Amino acid sequence: MEKEAMKSLLEIIDQQVSSSILGGMEEQYEELERLGYIRINRDSVQHSSSITPEGMEFLYHDKE
Repeated sequence: MEKEAMKSLLEIIDQQVSSSILGGMEEQYEELERLGYIRINRDSVQHSSSITPEGMEFLYHDKE
């Protein structure tokens, strides 16, 4: 996933307390989780995600 696409998805997640994983986007969310930028809650039927401190750092403080 490209850097700008990751930032765009992180912005959506950051705007919500818990962001439902959009249908067909599981791979993108899993990539962000592998990078440590989000946590996926798989305990409910509708999985949701939340941004981690590392994700906030990447979103708001990454200068590259």
